[in-house]
Amino acid sequence: MKSSRLLSILLLLQTHERMTSKELARRFEVSPRTILRDVEALSAAGVPVHTEQGRGGAIVLDRRSRLDVARLDPAELQLLTVAGLEANLFEQVGLQAVHTSAREKLAAVATRRQAPTTSPMSEVLLIDPSGWFTTGQELDLTDLLTAARERRRILLRYRRSGESIGQWLTADPYGLVNKTSSWYLVADVDGQPRLFNTSRIEDCESLTDTAALRPDCDLRSVWRDLLASFHPEPGVEVHALLRSTRLDLAQRILGTRLVNITNTEDEWTPIVVHYPDVESVRQLLQFGDHIRILNPTEAAARFHDLAAQIMQAHAASSSTNVPGHYTGGVRTDR
Repeated sequence: MKSSRLLSILLLLQTHERMTSKELARRFEVSPRTILRDVEALSAAGVPVHTEQGRGGAIVLDRRSRLDVARLDPAELQLLTVAGLEANLFEQVGLQAVHTSAREKLAAVATRRQAPTTSPMSEVLLIDPSGWFTTGQELDLTDLLTAARERRRILLRYRRSGESIGQWLTADPYGLVNKTSSWYLVADVDGQPRLFNTSRIEDCESLTDTAALRPDCDLRSVWRDLLASFHPEPGVEVHALLRSTRLDLAQRILGTRLVNITNTEDEWTPIVVHYPDVESVRQLLQFGDHIRILNPTEAAARFHDLAAQIMQAHAASSSTNVPGHYTGGVRTDR
C-alpha cells in the first residue's frame, strides 16, 4: 500500500509540481505526518522532492524532473490515445494545437510498442463526451482558462437561468469543467462556491488582482462539493404509476431523482421520485398520459392543476382565428 501511495504522490507532483501535505493527506485518507514521512522516503530514494516551510509552504517536485513516457506500459499508452475531450472542445479553450501534437506523439509511441497481432485501441474504442440531440456551441473560453491558470480574479456579466439581462459580479476562478458537451466555470464569489454555465456569460474581463481562492481547495474538490450540493435531502417523495414502456425514458430524464422502481410484468410500474418541493412535479408533465401520480395528495393536486392550465391555454388558442387553423373539421384561411 505504501509503495503504491509513493508512486501516486510522485505522479500528482508531476502534474501539480507543488501540493500541501493537507491536500495529499485528504486525497489518500492518511495524516499529514504520514505524507511527510512518505516525502522523506521519496527523497531518500533519489527523487528531487523537498518541503518548503512557513506560510504557503508545500511539498515541491523539481520542475526539471519529468515523467518519461517510456515508463508507461503499452496498455497505458493505448488508453491515453483514446481518452480525453473531442478536438472541437479543445479548440474552445485554445488548446487544439497542443491536443493534436500530443495525440500524434502518443499514437506514434503506442504504435511502436503494441503487440503486432493486436489492433490499436483507438480503432476499437471510441469515447464521445457529447450529449444526445445537441449541436454544440460556438464558444471561445481561452480568456477564462488563462485567468484560471494565472490565478487572476475575473469580472463577469452573467445571466442567470430565466433572466433576460445579466448582472456583473467578481469571481475567483478555479477552472473550467466540461460535462456532456457543456462548459462550466467553477469559481468562488465572496468566498462561496459557484457554478456558471459559460453559455450564459455575456461578457468577462480578467483583472490584475490575484484570485482569492480558499486554502486546500482546487478545481476537483470544489467541483465534487458542488455536485454533492445538487442532491439535497428530498422534501417530497412522489409515488406514481408509470407506463412500463416509458421506464427507460424516465431513467434518462429523471436520473438520480428516480429512487425506486418496483419491477412488475404489468402495463403500469410503481415508481418513487424525490423532489425538493411539490412544484417540481411539473417535470413529470412531459410523460403526458403515461404517468399517474398517486400520492402525496398535494403533489397529485398540483399536477392536476398544471395539466388543467395547459388544457385551458390550448383551448384558448384553438378558438383564435389563426390562418390555416381548423375549426370543426373546416379549414379557415383568413
